[in-house]
Amino acid sequence: MTSTAFDLDSPLPLHPLTFHAEDGADDEVTIGRADTGEFGVFPADGAALLARLAGGAPLGEAVAWYEREYGEGVDLAEFLEVLDEFGMIVRDGETAAEVAPVRWRRLGVALFSPVAWLLYSAVVIAGIVVMVAVPEVAPSYSHVFFTPSLVAVLLLALLGQIPLILVHESFHALAGRRLGIPSSLRVGRRLIFVVFETSLDGLVAVPRRQRYLPILAGLVADAVCVAGLTLVAAALRDPIGGDAGFVGRVCLSLAFFTLMRLVWQFYFFLRTDLYYLVCTALGCLDLQTVAFAMLRARFARLLRGPARPVDESDWHPRDREVARWYMWFLLAGYAFVLASVALAIVPAVLLTVDIVVDRVAHEPSALGLADAVAFLVLTFGQFVLAGVLARRERSA
Repeated sequence: MTSTAFDLDSPLPLHPLTFHAEDGADDEVTIGRADTGEFGVFPADGAALLARLAGGAPLGEAVAWYEREYGEGVDLAEFLEVLDEFGMIVRDGETAAEVAPVRWRRLGVALFSPVAWLLYSAVVIAGIVVMVAVPEVAPSYSHVFFTPSLVAVLLLALLGQIPLILVHESFHALAGRRLGIPSSLRVGRRLIFVVFETSLDGLVAVPRRQRYLPILAGLVADAVCVAGLTLVAAALRDPIGGDAGFVGRVCLSLAFFTLMRLVWQFYFFLRTDLYYLVCTALGCLDLQTVAFAMLRARFARLLRGPARPVDESDWHPRDREVARWYMWFLLAGYAFVLASVALAIVPAVLLTVDIVVDRVAHEPSALGLADAVAFLVLTFGQFVLAGVLARRERSA
């Protein structure tokens, strides 16, 4: 796109834009379209020029103002090309976007109202009290096996979490819609697993203090679900025999899986919710990439090996500053992964193997043996399928 594509005596046709200057970052302004979630970080002088254009000033008049104000010319062709890349300019055949009201906003407001927070707090506190008072209902890897059928256990692990994950992501989306951000919730795939993914790109256009709740809303949902499932199991538990019944055992199994998702949030290197919380609080843009690059370079020097060449020109100064200590935080995250695997995943796997071996070696029932074999096929088959899909994607 070139400057000759527009009349200098007419206003530049632009879609409705939002402008947000981050606290403490007077030299940068985030500008974009809330309807599409496309945003870019502009220097303060470029943002001032774009603000005049968005206000309806003719293109030539806005450029002349910029030259008087800042004492330098404008590379108009490049400036217009950047605006077009971000979808800010109304192209031929298009009409300017209309800012539609955000659906489900009232539901988002209700879910995070003072009354709702009191309810969430009561459920979580009650759940913790019950876990302490009755350790048998505290989420544990042993609760995974809520039934003798291994296939049923596997199906609950794969499919039973889908509604709870949907609640987690819905809390993210509705916390954003509460602020008027048109967040979206979609179904995706990671390897062979169905996942729900929330898009909250519009968060960059609101003050930093308002971003924390949408980022943490999923964790709030998980905490409430763990506590709520535990309370249900405790209510169904036989005070004499201690058995919570089938429904109670299912609740405890789901509570354990949900608790593992909460633990998973500390795996910062996977860009979890807590990672984005850290980036937001510290004002970083792509902290993970910079920290990994620094960590690799540090280990290369330690091992006296050749360092991988890295283009540092795109690194934001804030990312560079924080990454100097955050890279060690990444190492701590890996250590946390190993600890959680050792304390939860390994015991559950060992218990599973023990059950399967016992079934295969001593199960007199053909149905029980078939259950163990089906469990093995489904368990290892998903890894084989994941490998096949990954190979196809690489060769495509």
